Amino acid sequence: MDKVILGKTGLEVNKNGFGALPVQRVEKKEAVYLLQKAFYNGINYFDTARAYSDSEEKMGAAFEYIRDRIVISTKSGAQTGADMRKDLEESLRMLKTDHIDIYQFHNPAFCPKPGDGSGLYEEALKAKEEGKILHIGITNHRIAVAEEAIRSGLYETMQFPFSYISAEPDLKIVEMTREAGMGFIAMKGLAGGLINDSASAYAYMAQPQFSHVAPIWGIQRESELDEFLSYQECPPQLTDEMKAKIGRDKAELTGDFCRGCGYCMPCPAGIEINNCARMSLMLRRAPSAAWLTEEWQEKMKMIEGCLNCGQCMKKCPYGLNTPELLKKNYEDYKTFL
Repeated sequence: MDKVILGKTGLEVNKNGFGALPVQRVEKKEAVYLLQKAFYNGINYFDTARAYSDSEEKMGAAFEYIRDRIVISTKSGAQTGADMRKDLEESLRMLKTDHIDIYQFHNPAFCPKPGDGSGLYEEALKAKEEGKILHIGITNHRIAVAEEAIRSGLYETMQFPFSYISAEPDLKIVEMTREAGMGFIAMKGLAGGLINDSASAYAYMAQPQFSHVAPIWGIQRESELDEFLSYQECPPQLTDEMKAKIGRDKAELTGDFCRGCGYCMPCPAGIEINNCARMSLMLRRAPSAAWLTEEWQEKMKMIEGCLNCGQCMKKCPYGLNTPELLKKNYEDYKTFL
């Protein structure tokens, strides 16, 4: 099984991390089963966040008695040091642990630094001195913030979207972390569900130039877990056929499209933007019947009530014209009905 050292943290994880955002969507008993099955089949790195509703609680239930055998990262989206401390204490309680291996600032719009007035980094340092945080990391979707965080020398890990459709600026972030001795945690390795070939995605990440990259795969179903576990025993090789498919996917998924990150949410008009704004792609890259149900027809119809308030555009880390994307996707969607 391939291993990754997460930069200067010295933490060794297997190159098959478990992204625990999706377990908030399943019953607790099922989530605990999935998490424990992952552990007992070799996965030792699990990533969650305070914002993922009850994901931390489910991880705590799964790992309370084997805590010292796994690496846990979680996140806080707090804007002040005081609120970050509250998040940290709640995370410790939910995870049933006395420390977090990697504590990450969750997609901040700026790079937290000592003396910036937020108190975030100072509070993280204090918690590290107390032993409640072992390593300080940051997650982001913004190139500028990610670059600033890397150059600052303040962070031991960077969690950033990375997959085989990533553009040159994203690849630059990966290389910058390697040069800086930072651990790189790759989120959205399947591009939020737009990549439907996990074997190719896994093989791409396994290339030598990405030896410091630790992917975390969002897992909700046992079949998904089994798929990634199988790659530990029989790692897929990056064949010419895979390379050709990657090329086709990059051509189709390059440019202004919604990545489904959800940072535009909530919508004042109740629109499920992170899915509705990329519906055209989902219809063509996944079985379309699942997106054409009465429930989804109602959700897409809500686009008619868009307020054009611009809030989603202001919050989009990719600078997309989200209202325009919603309209285009809705018009396309209606052609499938």
